[in-house]
Amino acid sequence: MSDTPRVVITGMGTVNPMGNDLETTWENITAGKSGVGELTRLDKNDFPMKIAAEVKDFDPSDFMDKKEARKMDRFTQFAVASSLMALKDANLEITEEIAERTGVWIGSGIGGMETYEQQFRLFQKKGYRRVSPFFVPMMIPDMASGQVSIVTGAKGINSCTVTACASGTNSIGDAFKVIQRGDADIMITGGAEAPITSMAVAGFSTAKAITTSEDAETASRPFDKDRSGFVMGEGAGIVILESLESAQKRGAQIYAEIIGYGATGDAYHITAPAPEGEGGARAMTQAIKDSGLKPEQFQYMNAHGTSTPYNDKFETMALKQVFGDHAYNLAVSSTKSMTGHLLGAAGGIEAIFTIKAIKDGIIPPTINYDTPDPDCDLDYVPNESRKQDIEAALSNSLGFGGHNATIAFKRFEE
Repeated sequence: MSDTPRVVITGMGTVNPMGNDLETTWENITAGKSGVGELTRLDKNDFPMKIAAEVKDFDPSDFMDKKEARKMDRFTQFAVASSLMALKDANLEITEEIAERTGVWIGSGIGGMETYEQQFRLFQKKGYRRVSPFFVPMMIPDMASGQVSIVTGAKGINSCTVTACASGTNSIGDAFKVIQRGDADIMITGGAEAPITSMAVAGFSTAKAITTSEDAETASRPFDKDRSGFVMGEGAGIVILESLESAQKRGAQIYAEIIGYGATGDAYHITAPAPEGEGGARAMTQAIKDSGLKPEQFQYMNAHGTSTPYNDKFETMALKQVFGDHAYNLAVSSTKSMTGHLLGAAGGIEAIFTIKAIKDGIIPPTINYDTPDPDCDLDYVPNESRKQDIEAALSNSLGFGGHNATIAFKRFEE
């Protein structure tokens, strides 16, 4: 429909293993640095996982009152900090005039796992009376959205998508559709996660999804033949989506335009991707169809690329299904090679990287790509970022439970 609002990105904010602001993060990403280091948030002697992509030197009191911060799980602190930075980047103050037309949609895969573990230990030792009255509101995954709404004054739709590792991408896609259907003018959206906790690490370790490599610099190696599992990360990535009319009315900067969204289910297995990535292929096809562009008009794909044996092979197969011969002309990179896997927040930061790639004409690399895998034979932008003109790009996220989500962006033109 010609009267469907165009939706643009006017602000971005992030806290992640590569940096605690947008500028530092992008500088490190384009330089091909690794955010992975020794596991410090837990006793590494207790787990086969020895390394992690941790957020470093984050002080929530830089963004919020210390008393309020104590009522938030770490994942919510990341979300609030990133949202405030995104609003500042967008030069946007949520006044009473626009509050009811401004919504929040922030996803999280597992929410306040750290709070859950701390409070359960208290319960075991001292009984129910010692459990914090803030336990439930700190733990539930929707509280990132809830707290961001409270802190910013956004009174529009307030929601949270929980689709495992697709949570951030689904949330951005869902927020995009809210503006398209006319239910809001502005959305604060993305993903947040703080999963480096005893039970989360224990569960992923027994599922044999996490790498046991002790070489922090080279452990995350998507699409490489010697990949051995993902590296767990933490953080948040938030973008400000705005109707073009709203952005132009206030003279906002515009990074890029969001033009398509696809979401599908595998109906196959709780953890393994569907054979040949057929569910992911359908999500990509949907996003491309929704964008109104042809597959060959896309130059870049920020892949899910987890550094696990099945994901990287099947995602490559899915790209070939969707793009045909053009798959070999498509630049494909996995920024998880540097950030690790932020689970529900992955789609948030990877949307930011995709948008910045379009805006700056720089494609982030897949680092640690040393030994080609015959099953993964596309252009993975190995080891060094690449200057390239990008008209349109996609970002993929695939989650446990068979959740597949793809969002499409293009360079903004009047």
